[in-house]
Amino acid sequence: MPPETFDRMAQALREGGPEAGFEFLAGQLREEKNYPLLFEARLMQKRHELGLPLIQTDSAAGWPEATRRAYDEGLVAAAREVGGLFLACGDLARAWPYFRAIGESAPIAEAIDRAVAGEGIEPVIEIAFHERVNPRKGFELILQHHGICRAITSFEQYPSPEGREECARLLIRTLHSELLASLKRTIAQQEGQAPETSNAAKLIAGRDWLFGEYSYYVDTSHLASCIRISLELNDRETLGLALELTEYGKHLSPQFSFRGEPPFEDSYRDHAVYIRALMGDDVDAAIAHFRAKIGGEDPLPAEVLVALLARLKRYPEAIEIAREQLREIPPSQLSCPSVMQLCQMAGDYEQLARLAREQGDLLSFAAGLMGYTEAG
Repeated sequence: MPPETFDRMAQALREGGPEAGFEFLAGQLREEKNYPLLFEARLMQKRHELGLPLIQTDSAAGWPEATRRAYDEGLVAAAREVGGLFLACGDLARAWPYFRAIGESAPIAEAIDRAVAGEGIEPVIEIAFHERVNPRKGFELILQHHGICRAITSFEQYPSPEGREECARLLIRTLHSELLASLKRTIAQQEGQAPETSNAAKLIAGRDWLFGEYSYYVDTSHLASCIRISLELNDRETLGLALELTEYGKHLSPQFSFRGEPPFEDSYRDHAVYIRALMGDDVDAAIAHFRAKIGGEDPLPAEVLVALLARLKRYPEAIEIAREQLREIPPSQLSCPSVMQLCQMAGDYEQLARLAREQGDLLSFAAGLMGYTEAG
């Protein structure tokens, strides 16, 4: 820093006192864009205001409660100021620690919404998606910057329910768009013009020539992953796109098909049955389809059916199957709601208390009794 800056600092203090000195210091640091040091200057200014040592020498734990509270307010204001300055420069990565420290993620989430994939986007993706500040936009940036393969991996490693369904919708729609574009391109080459439709099943219908022994139009591993992920969806529109993906999968030659895990052995067809049920179509047929797969030592078919029945709010059937097939499995190891959770979801507190007594579960018994009393 030039020597004259120190002279001007001294002059500001002589002529205007401490407040003028602090304002000169803040202005100088702003001009130099030395925002971390500006943060420290604001804290020093607050310590001066509170009659504390300008250079902190002791722990705030020993300060009076009112002093500590006032200092914390100053810290929050300083963090907002400095975080805002970094945001104004477009430096989200350096702004985030200040807003994170004071528990304010909204300004960062709003800035992330305006972010565009490109060089230097990785820190933004880390904050948006992995730190869950703006999961939907973070996932969108992953798709744009890294593609579907990386997006699928990121989705499968994402533990939080917050933003998860939005990401799943974006993933299904992206793969569906890729499939449409690829199919239309091939049809236009063969027929001279592609049909004006955004429905993959309609593009496929009557065009068996699309599916030769070595013909495929999107990566089959991406297809399988997206169809599996689609089972988490709730909105009918995106479920419909996933159903179109299964229809496409059914037409692929055997070398591009694969045998899935029970109860989705015939992967495309079994997933189609499940997805139709989630959409409210052919529900009884779907339940019968998956009920027929229950048996043997593998509990997964029963778990899948219980999860489906719970999604459909057919709780008595779900409770029946859970009691028959899953009673020996600890709830923490289930991929579906436990029988106690199902009773809670159904509002059947009488049965919850009865089953809890049978299983020696005092905590769930108490929940059943209390729920029954309050409902009655």
